[in-house]
Amino acid sequence: QVQLVESGGGLVQAGGSLRLSCAASEKIASINAMGWYRQGPGKQRVLVARITSDGRLNYQDSVKGRFTISRDNAKNTVYLQMNSLKPEDTSVYYCNAVWGDDFYWGQGTQVTVSS
Repeated sequence: QVQLVESGGGLVQAGGSLRLSCAASEKIASINAMGWYRQGPGKQRVLVARITSDGRLNYQDSVKGRFTISRDNAKNTVYLQMNSLKPEDTSVYYCNAVWGDDFYWGQGTQVTVSS
């Protein structure tokens, strides 16, 4: 199985930037897809951004042009660069990995954006 550890969350003012990191216990080149989800209080967990092993990208419409997902295969790490942050981006952000038919989750990292 895949273990995922997120880091980089924190408190930032609107318009600021954060970079989240997700370190995987396995070689990410062997993982079908990795992505970032977010879940606010009382809300569903939704996809923010995803990158597949062959480099295909998907983004939630609300973050297009502001967030960028990338990977470093040598470090087995996936990043989410978040720019022009808005208060509505406030959430717990979770790293996800798809390996075969299985889904794996990190513990989550809190992102809070103040107005």
